[in-house]
Amino acid sequence: MKHDFFEKNSMVLLVGILVVVAIGGLVEIAPLFLLSSTIEKVQGMRPYSPLELAGRDIYVREGCYNCHSQMIRSLRDEVERYGHYSLAAESMYDHPFQWGSKRTGPDLARVGGKYSDGWHIDHMRQPRSVVPESVMPGYPFLEQRKLNYGDVAARMRALKIAGVPYTDEMIDKAQADVVAQITPDSAEAKEMLARYPKAQVRKFDGAAPGEPSELDAMIAYLQMLGTLVDFAKFDAAGPNLR
Repeated sequence: MKHDFFEKNSMVLLVGILVVVAIGGLVEIAPLFLLSSTIEKVQGMRPYSPLELAGRDIYVREGCYNCHSQMIRSLRDEVERYGHYSLAAESMYDHPFQWGSKRTGPDLARVGGKYSDGWHIDHMRQPRSVVPESVMPGYPFLEQRKLNYGDVAARMRALKIAGVPYTDEMIDKAQADVVAQITPDSAEAKEMLARYPKAQVRKFDGAAPGEPSELDAMIAYLQMLGTLVDFAKFDAAGPNLR
């Protein structure tokens, strides 16, 4: 048998294995160098606004990812329950991303606009007041804490190094944009919306106008999840990566 030579000579077999693995690796890796991106380009995606970014940081700080994924798989039961399956492009500005399959609570990839701000306020104060079977702990302290956003520009600058396309103007206006997003009908809010299309502007925590709370930031983040991509126009045939 021709393969006897390899089976009886361990060093030759080892070299043969390395050659085959190397060829297989090149076949898989080499085409990637010909692509400008491995993530589909989807119209509507933008970086987080400063307030949304602060809310996302609170979401991560409180460990919400331990019970809620943000990744709808392309399975019929998931799509029927949560909405369109998640796209890689929807997490392209996430550091770290919130994918996963651990769901003590529901997936939140499409939670934006599903519930009112009032529902989120009640849910954060006492989850079982709106979802009787919930095992989620309450977060009533979020509406009592003023949002510390003094370092938001520095965080955006760090994300820019990681590849998030924040402009110098976005970074310079970061602290002002936090306040602008909770101040509807203001000139500053209009300027903020020009930088962050589809951002929602209002006092999310239901309190009187004033300084943003951590609850403002959290709800602003939750209310934008899954809202940036217009799936009526999304072409699922495949991305144009050239």
